[in-house]
Amino acid sequence: MRIRRFSNQNKVVQQNSYKQFNRWRQERVRKIKNKDYSYQVPNVEPDIEFLKGNTELPSITWIGHSTFLIQIEGLNIMTDPVWAGKMAFQKRLAPPGIPIDQVPPIDVILISHSHYDHLNIGSIRRLSGAKQIIVPAGLSSKLRFKGFSRVKELHWWESARIGETTFTFVPSQHWTRRNPWDTNSSHWGGWIIQKSGADSGPGLLRPDGTSRKVSLHGTGGTSSSESEIMRREIAAGYSADEMTVCDGRPMVCDAPTIYFAGDSGYFAGFKEIGRRFDIDVALMPIGAYEPEWFMGPQHVTPEEALQAFEDTGARWFVPMHYGAFKLADDTPLEALERLEAERCRRKLEENRIIVLPHGETWKLAGNGERK
Repeated sequence: MRIRRFSNQNKVVQQNSYKQFNRWRQERVRKIKNKDYSYQVPNVEPDIEFLKGNTELPSITWIGHSTFLIQIEGLNIMTDPVWAGKMAFQKRLAPPGIPIDQVPPIDVILISHSHYDHLNIGSIRRLSGAKQIIVPAGLSSKLRFKGFSRVKELHWWESARIGETTFTFVPSQHWTRRNPWDTNSSHWGGWIIQKSGADSGPGLLRPDGTSRKVSLHGTGGTSSSESEIMRREIAAGYSADEMTVCDGRPMVCDAPTIYFAGDSGYFAGFKEIGRRFDIDVALMPIGAYEPEWFMGPQHVTPEEALQAFEDTGARWFVPMHYGAFKLADDTPLEALERLEAERCRRKLEENRIIVLPHGETWKLAGNGERK
């Protein structure tokens, strides 16, 4: 049977041939000797007691790379679980924020795509809980072959509802391969996590995949373009003087909409995602972008990540996909420094970028205080 091959929204030439990979590898041998990897993403003591007992407050805990524990509507959700100590023979740069045997039981696992730094079979096996796995189209058969029975796959813009939470698979610009024969045999993308029935902007998607037009923040008959402008103005209006905080972090709301971007090069799809959903928190990649001639079509630079963040109209930005593995020629500190320089250039308020250490839990609601 002929294998289906997935593609990006826009025609883009991916620099992923073995010839191009070998060129990069040869360049890397010379370049990486001069790279400073002394900076390590800090780890803080995780609040395991809170995480295991929490069934009410929405929270985000960064474990490392693209792995987050997200608690929302009573569900424990894990994104791209990877506790591997090595990646492509390179040792992990910093330990995971939570030891895997201390993670609370997981209800839902979201996979963005099949690359090894996002899909680690051993990590999925070791996680406890019911573990409903939701994956991109084309990937479910691989997981069932590995013995996982609770697997559901979605195409772009399709949604699945679990309890009071809806998960929608949204586009990214990337590619997939786990062996020489399965290139692009499964899809790639990001995930929108939101309370079921929550307004998600001008193009709300229902769980059945259909859409309807809605007004934004009580704007009545406002057009979608006007609503988009209003949403960006609202996002830009979060000032440090008006913010409610808890443990030094901003409070969001009781039912936040979270966008987990997975892996992506920069593309127009970020604007479309922003038009369809009213996003509170965007978990965006900032690492593995160098050399840009090789990585550009598949990984955003820190500058492009901020542009994507603005495209989505999200209120807060949490950087990810850096600090755990040597996947490219950039270092964790370089990624953070470029992100901060671009934030200053764009005059974005500092409080809108939440740089988490490994293991910290950002409580998005609760008993905060006015800053």
